[in-house]
Amino acid sequence: MQAPHTPVLLQEILQLFSPLKEGVFLDGTLGYAGHSQCLLDAHPKLRLIACDQDDEALKFSQNRLEKFSQRVSLHHCNFTEIFDRVESSSVRGILADIGLSSLQMDANRRGFSMRSDFLDMRMDRRLKFSAFDVVNSYSKDALALIFREYGELKDAEILAQKIIKARAQNAITSGKKLREIIGDARLDSRKISKATLVFQAIRIEVNKELENLRIFLEKVENLGLKDCILAVICFHSLEDRMVKHFFKKWSRACICDERVLRCECGGDHHRGQILSKKPIVPSDEEVRANPRSSCAKMRAFYFRQDNARR
Repeated sequence: MQAPHTPVLLQEILQLFSPLKEGVFLDGTLGYAGHSQCLLDAHPKLRLIACDQDDEALKFSQNRLEKFSQRVSLHHCNFTEIFDRVESSSVRGILADIGLSSLQMDANRRGFSMRSDFLDMRMDRRLKFSAFDVVNSYSKDALALIFREYGELKDAEILAQKIIKARAQNAITSGKKLREIIGDARLDSRKISKATLVFQAIRIEVNKELENLRIFLEKVENLGLKDCILAVICFHSLEDRMVKHFFKKWSRACICDERVLRCECGGDHHRGQILSKKPIVPSDEEVRANPRSSCAKMRAFYFRQDNARR
């Protein structure tokens, strides 16, 4: 079955999870099942529990994984809810690919693109709140805040004012119109356009992406996982920064206050180890074949087999 999306870092994922023999693998962002299909092929005794909030992707994946039906359980939900569907003691691998699919970006009706005739950006179409609501109802201060926090744009107030002024005439209903309002200016130090970062910020706001990633990582932290590999693939610095922070915290043996002169906690509080000091990125060959993979960064963590002291 031809998928409308190319999975990023596929060979690196297969290598990372190669030690898995049996148990449960969680795919919290199933998408079009590119990663999961290959992992099921490579590990005949592995069971998959996966979810996606995009109903279109989930229907495609149900058909794609039909031959594995006895080993697969799929759920229509956000990845923060996947742990309610599984007994954590059986989990040996977890993957979260925090990015858009090519179909979501390219499909006009989904309203993610700067070329779209719509303004939507909902990953889960059951949600009532969309990009249209952000652009047409947020105050100048609220718009500036998300542009500054999620787009890291220094001129957030100016960009917000452009939107306020334009929508005073007519509601902004398309990605095309929003891009026209923002303009073609690029950041001095980067090749990326300001419009791209505005769209990114609005998408993050609509889907609560950073909030959900934080909830996901907090739930992972509280599961008491043992002998389990976690991989998270991020596509912008805010996500990657959060994952790096959690992994660093989990790998600390000493949890004493930094002001304490010597360790008083006894050490051995680490939950496991970071599997790569630097994020794993696509090869030059992969980027040439799939330019959209260029921003991908994967970090991996291994939760040790014995229980660390808490």
